[in-house]
Amino acid sequence: MASRKITAIDIYCGSGAVTEGLKAEGISVLAAIDNDPIACETFRLNHPEVHLFESDIRILKPTKLRKLIGYGRPLDLLVVCAPCQPFSSQNRKRSTEDPRADLVLESLKFVKEFAPEVVFFENVPGIAISGPLHSLRQKLAKLGYLLGDPRTLNAADCGVPQRRERCIMIAARDQESIDTFYGSIRTQPPVTVRQTIGELKQLCSGEHDPDDQLHFARKHHPIVLQRMNHIPQDGGSRLSLPPELELECHKGRKNDFPDVYGRMKWDDVAPTLTTGCTDVTKGRFAHPRDNRAITLREAALLQSFPPNYRFFGNSGQIARQIGNAVPVNMIRTLAPSLKHCLQAPRNPEKSTVSGL
Repeated sequence: MASRKITAIDIYCGSGAVTEGLKAEGISVLAAIDNDPIACETFRLNHPEVHLFESDIRILKPTKLRKLIGYGRPLDLLVVCAPCQPFSSQNRKRSTEDPRADLVLESLKFVKEFAPEVVFFENVPGIAISGPLHSLRQKLAKLGYLLGDPRTLNAADCGVPQRRERCIMIAARDQESIDTFYGSIRTQPPVTVRQTIGELKQLCSGEHDPDDQLHFARKHHPIVLQRMNHIPQDGGSRLSLPPELELECHKGRKNDFPDVYGRMKWDDVAPTLTTGCTDVTKGRFAHPRDNRAITLREAALLQSFPPNYRFFGNSGQIARQIGNAVPVNMIRTLAPSLKHCLQAPRNPEKSTVSGL
């Protein structure tokens, strides 16, 4: 295997962050699947050589995918980053009611068809206590795979300038492969907000950088700017607001939604970016120095997208793509462990899944 490129298919690819990370580490992505038309346009802009299937995964037949990409060999790596909302702590329905909860199980038909050496799963930590995880483990076992225990990993330990906890799991035919993957993960030094966006053009509310169409500051209402003037630079919060500028819903509730109107800190990682990452009313998304929310470019860089990554859509659609993305550098940090796992010699005497 060392003499050829490792091959992968990226399921639930979104705007292409996982594919970007895999490609940067020398892994050949053969195909990708997603049903979001806006995210798919972004994927095409950046990965034109990858066979992208803009389709509902529930109706896409793996045999059709194999035929269209013309790939006859067993696959090396299948990456499954199913929608995380069903397992998020912020989703009141959680996995018991959310119809998207079973989407992670749709990967099984691709496992059966392509027989990958390794299946990599990424999601929010809440998936570890979900019903679908138990079903996933059982059904993988019937296909001859062991599913490793869920591990929580902070993107900040993977060269991402952002505090973002994710759950990773790997499925393989033997425990040795699973142990090799987990045992070879190496954390990266922290990267700060200052290191990531500190050199970008300074902007005021409503201004834009003529050299970068994504680096523009949204035009804030006067009351928002008044509040920002009272919030200290480099990590300040709404607790510094005078009573007359406090939001009515925040009065007397200092511990509720403490990050709203908060500034990022220069020499720390950013908070978890969400789909509202360019709105100061949605979290700690104010610039450390400037009286404004962070720009789309700053958000993309804090998600570790490369500076030349292109996005399709309007401002809200791009913010959604950025907030939903798997941080690129997180995948780049894990890719060597995936390659090590795939290229490690196997002990043929070691059994795989018991009872099969």
